[in-house]
Amino acid sequence: MNDVHLTLEKGVLTSIIGPNGAGKTTLINLFTGKLSCDFGRLFFDGMEITDLTPHERVRRGISRSFQITNIFPQMTVVQNLQLPVLARLDRAARPFARPDRDPDVGAEVESLLEDIGLRELRNVRAKALAHGDQRLLEIGMAIACRPRLCFLDEPCSGMNPGERVQMQELIRKLTAMRAVTFVIVEHDMDVVFALSDWVIVMHQGTVLTEGRPEAIRNHAGVQEIYLGEKVGA
Repeated sequence: MNDVHLTLEKGVLTSIIGPNGAGKTTLINLFTGKLSCDFGRLFFDGMEITDLTPHERVRRGISRSFQITNIFPQMTVVQNLQLPVLARLDRAARPFARPDRDPDVGAEVESLLEDIGLRELRNVRAKALAHGDQRLLEIGMAIACRPRLCFLDEPCSGMNPGERVQMQELIRKLTAMRAVTFVIVEHDMDVVFALSDWVIVMHQGTVLTEGRPEAIRNHAGVQEIYLGEKVGA
């Protein structure tokens, strides 16, 4: 990152795009606490979060998914969703508790299963899910802590066209139903322009430009970094 200044607005679905090595995932890692800032400050909802740990940021309302699917493969779909719900309810440290018998946890997990469309696969081990369903499960885990801001790092990576459509529909639904502000890093420009209200373009660790999708689509500098040559040259 090099002198990056930007604001993410509540309710605005923002995409971050740019060629490989532009700094997109690094930016997410700084926001979510996986990396520490060498300089500069981060604020969320008016409060500084620069020095907070990742779990403290989660409790403030920030969550994420990962570029490489990050789930518990040996656990069932339900068990994967129970864990973040238990953590949010401060019940994760009860070694002899039965989360499946906790009505609060059960109700919330059922709601998540319905939202992400995995109710019929509830008792399947995560490793046995199709790739697209694993990505849906990871998003379910990311929203289980009821975030207000959620970063999705290449949510459509490795998906077939049908799965990509399903993922886009899920993101739209969650934005409306759960009042989550999503920020998406994505290489698929069809997904970016179909979903986004606002697009931030990064190049070599800096913000090249930002704006509405139609303006970004026609921006000469954006076309140049993707085509690798001067437009009109």
